[in-house]
Amino acid sequence: MERLFLFFYQYRAFFTFLVIEVVCAWLIIENNQYQGAKFFNSSSGMVARLNNFSQDVREYFLLRNINSTLAEENAVLRSKLEQFNQIHQASDSIGRKDSTVIKQFDFISAKVVNNSVNRFTNYLTINKGSSSGVRPGMAVISPLGAVGKVKAVSNHYSVVTSILHKDYKLSVLMTRTGYFGSVSWDGKDPEFAQLNFVPGHVNPAKGDTVVTSAYNAVFPEGIMVGIIEEVKQTPSLFYDLKVRLSQDFRKLSYVEVVRSHLKNELDSLQGPYLEEGSR
Repeated sequence: MERLFLFFYQYRAFFTFLVIEVVCAWLIIENNQYQGAKFFNSSSGMVARLNNFSQDVREYFLLRNINSTLAEENAVLRSKLEQFNQIHQASDSIGRKDSTVIKQFDFISAKVVNNSVNRFTNYLTINKGSSSGVRPGMAVISPLGAVGKVKAVSNHYSVVTSILHKDYKLSVLMTRTGYFGSVSWDGKDPEFAQLNFVPGHVNPAKGDTVVTSAYNAVFPEGIMVGIIEEVKQTPSLFYDLKVRLSQDFRKLSYVEVVRSHLKNELDSLQGPYLEEGSR
């Protein structure tokens, strides 16, 4: 404290000068209309800029909560849209509805907490697990397209097999031609995948849309997968098609887990026949 008083005492002339300068500036602003207007306009502009900067900082730190809220809303809206579509598909000529079809899918919003794209076997981890109703085998999608399938779960987390996995195959449909195929990753570029088993008479073209097919009860039909980027004919009976994936996995932040209410029924019905055919 003594050093502080000594400091002020040593520089008392300088501080006295500062006080007098402030008083003089105040008197000029207070007693002159032009100088007063200029000062208050300048100070108002500076305060406005500071307020804008402060608001931008607050909004930046709130983005995580905003994104989480939007992801939850997207899951709810997707569920309602799916129910709406199922209602129309299940309505027959006299207006009856099949309630089991209408409730075929639910959607659980989740945040990606870990993700890999540069390996041959890529996985991602999400922050929802068995306590939220997530089970192995459930499909995972994003607002931009198909992502993968749940492999393992704990109480609060799940590991998802990404489409960017060399052993993962996804049944798809080319919307223009109506033909089916299988999308798989060749382990090279995370932006692209290969579309296999498309016969030579189909005549696919660059720009054709590829979506999930109805040949499973995991993914809802019509989920975006990608766009055909390159078409090559091979000596074999099938095309070599390169698909640009609709979802950039390097920017994946939020996903939705698809809970199918009919998967167990379909598996139990098909199981014995599939086992018989494999013998």
